[in-house]
Amino acid sequence: MDRLWAELAYLGSRLNWSLESVLDLDHPTRHRVIQEISKTHRQEGSG
Repeated sequence: MDRLWAELAYLGSRLNWSLESVLDLDHPTRHRVIQEISKTHRQEGSG
C-alpha cells in the first residue's frame, strides 16, 4: 500500500494531476508513466 501512495504522490507532483485522475489509471499504465517521467528527467539531467 505504501508503494501505491508513493506512486500517487510522484505522479500528482510531477504532472499536477488530481488524486482522482491518478487513481483512474490501472497499475501497468501508472507504472509506465512513472518510467517515462523518470527517463525524461535522467535525460534532461545528463544533457
